[in-house]
Amino acid sequence: MHSVFRIFHLECARFLPHLPADHPCARVHGHSFCIEVHAAGALNEKLGWVVDFADLEAAWRPVAEQLDHRTLNDVAGLENPTSENLAAWLWARLKPALPDLNRIVVQETVHAGCIYTGP
Repeated sequence: MHSVFRIFHLECARFLPHLPADHPCARVHGHSFCIEVHAAGALNEKLGWVVDFADLEAAWRPVAEQLDHRTLNDVAGLENPTSENLAAWLWARLKPALPDLNRIVVQETVHAGCIYTGP
């Protein structure tokens, strides 16, 4: 079994509405998210790969258009846009186009993030 990944970036604003008002993340703030989209499967012997990186990029494009340079709270399904909820939201939208999707990494800072491996 092989696993491949492609890294994407998003610039987004968000606030976490269920936190106390004095918590810094309750206020609108921005993140330069680094998103890893991983696919795993058997190596295609003829092509020599698991999945074409162009397929990862094609699946990502419509998702990025919904999120990049937007306030995540305004996106349906991301009213509470924690990294955990963002990872699950991404999974639900990418999995139909990427049947070999096996992991999403949402890195919200260089020191913190979330790994999601599906429901």
